[in-house]
Amino acid sequence: MSLPSLREQFSALIAAPSISCTQPALDMSNRAVIDLLAGWLSDLGFACEIQQVSPGKFNLLASYGSGPGGLVLAGHSDTVPCDESLWHSDPLRLSEQGDRWVGLGVCDMKGFFPLIIEALLPLLDQPFRQPLLILATCDEESSMAGARALAEAGRPLGRAAVIGEPTGLRPIRLHKGVMMERIDILGQSGHSSDPTLGRSALEAMQDVMGELLGLRAQWQREFSNPQFGVPQPTLNLGCIHGGDNPNRICGQCALEFDLRPLPGMDPELLRAAIRGKLQPLALKHEVRIDYGPLFPAVPPFEEAADRELVRLAEHLTGHTAQAVAFGTEAPYLQQLGCETLVLGPGDIDCAHQPDEYLQLDRIEPTVALLRQLIQHYCLTRSEDVQRR
Repeated sequence: MSLPSLREQFSALIAAPSISCTQPALDMSNRAVIDLLAGWLSDLGFACEIQQVSPGKFNLLASYGSGPGGLVLAGHSDTVPCDESLWHSDPLRLSEQGDRWVGLGVCDMKGFFPLIIEALLPLLDQPFRQPLLILATCDEESSMAGARALAEAGRPLGRAAVIGEPTGLRPIRLHKGVMMERIDILGQSGHSSDPTLGRSALEAMQDVMGELLGLRAQWQREFSNPQFGVPQPTLNLGCIHGGDNPNRICGQCALEFDLRPLPGMDPELLRAAIRGKLQPLALKHEVRIDYGPLFPAVPPFEEAADRELVRLAEHLTGHTAQAVAFGTEAPYLQQLGCETLVLGPGDIDCAHQPDEYLQLDRIEPTVALLRQLIQHYCLTRSEDVQRR
């Protein structure tokens, strides 16, 4: 079986929908993406292990060569939902528009996997002294369940790990944490002609959102880290659901939001502050308010500036390692003993947006960079690397 071309690989991955979402109606399996990658990598001689994380959700760990050490090239196989009506082309069909490829996941981050394959093809006839592992995870865009399952299993991976999230080919060694939270308010529905017949969950939620925005302003006054492009912690009111008709007092309302704490901010202390604001509002509006995390918090990530991987990536890219505001699976790979870095060809500014794209002029530099990383960690004897 012949391997599809680079563009054909991009097209096939984009055409396989794999949305992960907190809303069950939008959530999908990622099995089609995992099967495509496993098929291509198996044909290249990789040993492919597909791990079921939960019903319909899978990780792929593909390895070439064996032994300790080596390199992990990692990415997630899922995408966020998309507003198809806002796209200028079919989001599930790769299209070339001027100097870019456009499609859902082309940047964030299905497109990383074909670039890995393109990088390693000329190297497969050489002896791999250390293993190359290619990792594709599930549900990074929602629960991080795939990466968390790996970390909880505790299975050692490689000596170094590079996650190909969109960083504009600049190495990232520091990022904020991620907390995805939910508040549910249960009031009492009733006829809208008489406010005394019910207790509006929607009006209570308005006050809740006011308190959340007040806490956000307080935290942004108290905490700052100039290493980040967005130096303060952020709080985003992501989605709200409540009520069913204009002539009924809203009996139920739910809000989902995310918090991006800086390193050093304790998620449990943040949650305690939020609970302290919610309790008086429940009494004021005579409603029930339930609050808790949608998923376990993603820890902030930091890799030391003097690590071999950081220094190597800075040398190869010509850029000093930086910090970003978005979260990744890096803390979980770090927990497994990997020196970890985030470094990929896309631009975060177009991720999660209509007409998501990858600049065509990023392809060759990314392939060259990945090839150099593979050569360094997999084709060179570990004792030779350590003597450098």
